[in-house]
Amino acid sequence: MHTQYNQSISNSLRRRIGKAIAQWNMINEGDNVLVGLSGGKDSLILLHALHEFARRSPVKFSLAALSVKLSGMNTAPLEEYCTQKNIRYVIVEQDIIGIIEARQEKSPCSFCANMRRGIISRWASQNGFNKLALGHSLDDAVETFFMNMFNAGRAKSFQPVAYMSRTGVTVIRPLVLSNESAIIDDAKRLQLPVIASACPFAGHTERQRIREYISDLRVRVPDLYAKILNALENLSTSESWQYEKHESDS
Repeated sequence: MHTQYNQSISNSLRRRIGKAIAQWNMINEGDNVLVGLSGGKDSLILLHALHEFARRSPVKFSLAALSVKLSGMNTAPLEEYCTQKNIRYVIVEQDIIGIIEARQEKSPCSFCANMRRGIISRWASQNGFNKLALGHSLDDAVETFFMNMFNAGRAKSFQPVAYMSRTGVTVIRPLVLSNESAIIDDAKRLQLPVIASACPFAGHTERQRIREYISDLRVRVPDLYAKILNALENLSTSESWQYEKHESDS
């Protein structure tokens, strides 16, 4: 019996997660919440925290987890964890890596993330879940901001809460105010069953290059994350460059 699975997340992470849930009204009475469980530290911390919140919060909601099983992915530790926590756990097998290789996909991470989210959200919709919780952290939000800026020329990141009209499911990201470093520390302290990534593209992606760039930038701008978070929370059309479109512009 893994008694460490009964330990609580750190007070710091609990405050940040609680703040995000309250600030963006992520979870309401009677919600059925499905956690996308990849087996990485982020999704495991998210599931561990939401399980704790579900037991202690006056706001009552149900909780389950689903993994999209990629080729070579060992889900046994996740199954054991969910069994011990009495969390319903579902596995959907999909050879996304094979599809990426067959398509010679140029953006494998983005393609995989979108495909997994589509699979999970469809399953959620078909099985009575109205909320899909994803483990994106503050670091992920900042990285996405820079990727959009460098690759698409847009100052934006993903939303903490986003309604998916195709499935009628609302995506929530309770870790959006939590730092990756704190998540790593807590996952180790709690001895959560983090599994090795089955992705052959790990460490060789555009996101990894952006991550390294941000790491260097934070040496010169220690409060970079706070500045980016402030920018994301205060973006407005009134501050964007506008011009009067003339007939010759079209």
